[in-house]
Amino acid sequence: MTGELFFVENMGAGVAVFDMDRDGDLDIFLVQGALLDAGNGLEGAIVLSPPTLPLTDRLYRNLGLAEDGLPRFEDVTEPSGILGTEYGMGVAAGDYDSDGFVDLYVSNFGPNRLWRNRGDGTFEDVTKRAGVEDYRWSTAVTFFDFDADGQLDLFVGNYLKFRLEDHEPCRAESGLADYCSPESYEAEPNRLFRNRGDGTFEDVTAATGLAGTPAKTLGAIAVDLNGDGRQDLYVANDQMPNSLWLQQEDGTFRDEALLGGAAVNREGRSEASMGVDAADFDDDGDEDLFLSHLRWESNTLYENSGGGVFRDRSFESGLGSPSLGLTGFGTRWLDVDNDSRLDLLVFNGDVKIIEEQARRGEKHPLRQRDQLFLRRAGDLYEEVGPAGARALAIETVSRGAAFGDLDNDGDTDVVVAQNHGPVRVLLNQVGQDRHWIGLRLMPATLGRDMLRARVAIGLPGGRILWRRSHTDGSYLSASDPRVLVGLGESSGVDWVRVYWPDGSTEEWQGLEPERYHSLRQGAGRTWSETNP
Repeated sequence: MTGELFFVENMGAGVAVFDMDRDGDLDIFLVQGALLDAGNGLEGAIVLSPPTLPLTDRLYRNLGLAEDGLPRFEDVTEPSGILGTEYGMGVAAGDYDSDGFVDLYVSNFGPNRLWRNRGDGTFEDVTKRAGVEDYRWSTAVTFFDFDADGQLDLFVGNYLKFRLEDHEPCRAESGLADYCSPESYEAEPNRLFRNRGDGTFEDVTAATGLAGTPAKTLGAIAVDLNGDGRQDLYVANDQMPNSLWLQQEDGTFRDEALLGGAAVNREGRSEASMGVDAADFDDDGDEDLFLSHLRWESNTLYENSGGGVFRDRSFESGLGSPSLGLTGFGTRWLDVDNDSRLDLLVFNGDVKIIEEQARRGEKHPLRQRDQLFLRRAGDLYEEVGPAGARALAIETVSRGAAFGDLDNDGDTDVVVAQNHGPVRVLLNQVGQDRHWIGLRLMPATLGRDMLRARVAIGLPGGRILWRRSHTDGSYLSASDPRVLVGLGESSGVDWVRVYWPDGSTEEWQGLEPERYHSLRQGAGRTWSETNP
């Protein structure tokens, strides 16, 4: 934060949790910003809270658990070869070259970077060679196999046509200097790159129908939302209608958000969509959507009625009213307490200066508390107060959040990036007290994760839970691809069925709880509705 109130400095940054060295635990990648200078003599300006460390992207290797039972991390940025000096925004994690090691694509305010994991602890910049350059202000990025050829393709979401030299001061209604609104700038078009399978990509944005009206994109998640077996793409846009890109039989995409009820809220208004996630929160077998928004809006729950048709259930679910007055970014459905029901975490931080904090002399007057919502009876959610979630009661300026089991104890932990503040690692201290099972879904021969796979988990008594392997969603971040399932009062599972991207289904029985299992395609028992 320079004190100049550049719009771009208010939006980042993201986090990735991923296993960079295939040792079975999650490492951490932090996207970093920098001090901006529009050529207006900023070197003589007063920099608020000057940084003490180099402002580059950072990579931390998980060293495992220390004697106190907590994970320890080592900064391996320099030996890794990653030199991320651009003004960072977001990150996607995925093994795009199918060599068994997870690669990183970093979106920036400026040139993006594709870092190929060599498998020996080092990374190389292959952006130009792979053909995935983008020099605009990129934000949400995700690896996903849209054409089902076994290779991870790449979606790059872009935001605004903003340049430092065009920066002009904006003011709040009170007259005080403040950050500008996105409505002050034009939108940028998004891009879709198809993986050729030889280490390079081709731009298929126009060929697939995604080259329509530019959108101010901040969130994106790839998921089959209408149940036809094809990967769709939901894109969260800032102060513009969101896009529900349903993939057609010919591989093109058509935006059905307006007809599908997921473009605007129940009042017909576009919102400042930032964070996004998709999951089957109501256990009916289809994927629902959740989005985080600005403080004068409410966060939005879109319940999937089937076939990719959605209803705004924000207030009926108990998620709408408590979000008023807070600005949400990183978010995810997860089973915090492993009771088998999906809860919600929302990490908050404002984008407009909070005048009460400014009057108190706060250097970064955008701080807000975070929120945890537990799913109770039926489809109702209840917010956990500060006494029940003390770590979330601390007011910060939260942005990106990545989710995964950092200590491999069977519950989901979180790494949260603060805007102009230190990263936070939040270790779950309650989930391990209930039964759980972890699943890593993998192709028959390759050593990577099968990100399109869905899982049905049969519990004793006939209840079925639906989960899927993915890393995208939240805000500008990449999470653990492993499927972690809380079993509640059940001491085990009757069966696990994996619905593979090629349309086949396999079943496993006898999987022990309280441990992670690697399930490879071809190793299970073939299963179908007609021949179970």
